[in-house]
Amino acid sequence: MLRFIACPSGLKRLTSLTPRGKGIRAFSLSIPRNQQVEVFVDGNPVKIDQGSAVIQACEKAGYTIPRFCYHERLSVAGNCRMCLVELEKSPKPIASCAMPVMPGMKIKTDTPLVKKAREGVMEFLLANHPLDCPICDQGGECDLQDQSVRYGSDRGRFHEIIGKRAVEDKNLGPLIKTSMNRCIHCTRCVRFANEVAGVPELGTTGRGSDMQISTYIERTLDSEMSANVIDLCPVGALTAKPYAFSYRSWELKGTETIDVLDAIGSNIRVDSRGVEVMRVLPRINDEVNEEWISDKTRFAFDGLKRQRLTTPLVRQGDKFIPISWEEALSRVAKEIHNVSRNEAKAIAGQLVDVESLVALKDLFNSFGSDNFAIDSSNGSKIPTHGLDFRSNYLLNSKITGVEKADVLLLVGTNPRHEGPILNARILKSYLNNGLDVGIIGHAADTAYEYDHIGSTSKALDSILNDSHPFSKRISEAQRPLIIVGSGVLDNPDEAYIFSTVAKIVNKYKAKFFQDGWNGYNVLQRAVGHPAAYDIGFIPSHASVQTTPKFIYLLGADEIRPQDIPKDAFVVYQGHHGDVGAHYADIILPGAAYTEKGATYLNTEGRVQLTRAAVPPPVASREDWKIIRALSQVAGFTLPYDDLPSLRDRMNDIAPHLTRYGVIEDTSNSQLGIEHLSKLAVNSSDAKLNPIIKDFYMTNSISRASQTMAKCSVAFTKKKSEPQSQTYS
Repeated sequence: MLRFIACPSGLKRLTSLTPRGKGIRAFSLSIPRNQQVEVFVDGNPVKIDQGSAVIQACEKAGYTIPRFCYHERLSVAGNCRMCLVELEKSPKPIASCAMPVMPGMKIKTDTPLVKKAREGVMEFLLANHPLDCPICDQGGECDLQDQSVRYGSDRGRFHEIIGKRAVEDKNLGPLIKTSMNRCIHCTRCVRFANEVAGVPELGTTGRGSDMQISTYIERTLDSEMSANVIDLCPVGALTAKPYAFSYRSWELKGTETIDVLDAIGSNIRVDSRGVEVMRVLPRINDEVNEEWISDKTRFAFDGLKRQRLTTPLVRQGDKFIPISWEEALSRVAKEIHNVSRNEAKAIAGQLVDVESLVALKDLFNSFGSDNFAIDSSNGSKIPTHGLDFRSNYLLNSKITGVEKADVLLLVGTNPRHEGPILNARILKSYLNNGLDVGIIGHAADTAYEYDHIGSTSKALDSILNDSHPFSKRISEAQRPLIIVGSGVLDNPDEAYIFSTVAKIVNKYKAKFFQDGWNGYNVLQRAVGHPAAYDIGFIPSHASVQTTPKFIYLLGADEIRPQDIPKDAFVVYQGHHGDVGAHYADIILPGAAYTEKGATYLNTEGRVQLTRAAVPPPVASREDWKIIRALSQVAGFTLPYDDLPSLRDRMNDIAPHLTRYGVIEDTSNSQLGIEHLSKLAVNSSDAKLNPIIKDFYMTNSISRASQTMAKCSVAFTKKKSEPQSQTYS
């Protein structure tokens, strides 16, 4: 049997990661404890779970304890000593992050001893810290600045400028700018790389004043989530390289919204200055992204101001010329009247919001067309999983469910590229709970060890027929989990794959379907697809056979040349001059996700809202408004003039589409699996190739981003194949 430890260098990764199933040294990440103990913080009684850290008890009691190395989602290091508190009967202050609570413990957080100890620790931290605050990008939101004012002394005893430690800066790639003279050795970045990103390429070398954080050998930090170390760094040692020296934090206006560049729907904050997006930061949502985001989410925003469509355009020969909105809509309306019913086809892209999908579907239905598609290889046909059962195309166990599973089978998906946040959850469960992972498909670099069962669709037979050892693990599991990638829909054996997976689920249905547990999942790679399935944005049986003469591309940029007949009139509505725009006869400029308040569904079916951080550029308009205006010009006026009315229409179609922040429970999941298992098909033994070949170039925004282009060159184009390791 082959066990894979996939990493670009081919090095055996388990030497750096915590042994599987043994957990990592972290009070907050260990096994849940039901028993509570009572402790006293500055005389106030507090009840807290047994095994929690003293710092957690203090926080629960409402006392803020300073810290640099401690972080709720990382293992305990206990090396900054800033969190010192006094413990009754203890001769010296103790590090509150590294001490578990005991029954009856009496903790003091504000005594002269504690104040003096914190002043001493701060004095040592500042002894080697450079006076870079006026030129440091961390200025204004720096933990060291804040805590030195709050807890430090009003004077220091280190005056020798020559004696300050000097460290050479490290090259961690195109995203992270290093100023290692500012590093205080909290090791947050090291622990994040090992425990969350799964790339143990950062570590400490040397001791005492010679200690450094580095990559051992000269290499960049190769992870789709690497830039989270910028947020974790409590000082200015690690900052954002793409927008270095471009703003001060107090100049920015923050807007809480969500990311739409993958189907996870990470919660983010978009910081803007005037009409320009300056940076993207994560927001905490324990049910979705915890407090991490991918590098594409964080840095692709520079693509929002490049290759933008800002005014209506019409093709004239081999070039486009600007026209007015009135003329553009009149020309499109005229072409609509020149075709008959299903000869008009609408194709929705990956970044489309629910409001625009509903408006476009209503418009086409109003003149008799039900010819719809999504922009994927097989998007113009009825999907194999169907639409009758939502559980057949959603992540039913939810993102948090990965941490409850004990066996995971990935079919035709690489979550590291299709959903990096989900991949981090899998790694977390692998490290803490001993999650057993098997993969059918491409042998990818996943950051955790797994069984590679096979690369083709027929490998599923070995699980169904119990001829592979992994099938025994599924049968013995308490909560097995199967995740099928949405890229399977583009595989020649799509029906066979879905059918065989359904048979496996049916075989162990007592385990896959339990109270509060559905172990069958589909991981969507595009945020627009779950909403398209929910409102029925797929072709009818009759329209599949019709050759379109009028094609409306709503942000559709993943289409192929063979999807566009040469004699068809093409309208492209979107925000970037990307692939779809090159096929267009008329271009209508739309708004990007940072420029509108819109509804999106993530791969779980969770309904979330974006909010406008900046206005659309020049003459661009929100997509649903363009469609509403077109309907009026064409004589098929849609019955809603504003956003509340449109959302009332969404509620009529599917009430869950307006229940924000909520996941509507799927019903009849077992019937959906029964339906899939009865598909009578044969396998051609097709390979399950990766659907995403370049993580940094997956949509019109990221393809327009110079930062993503640099990442693509630095990581994707230089990455070697993962190497396998045989285990006895």
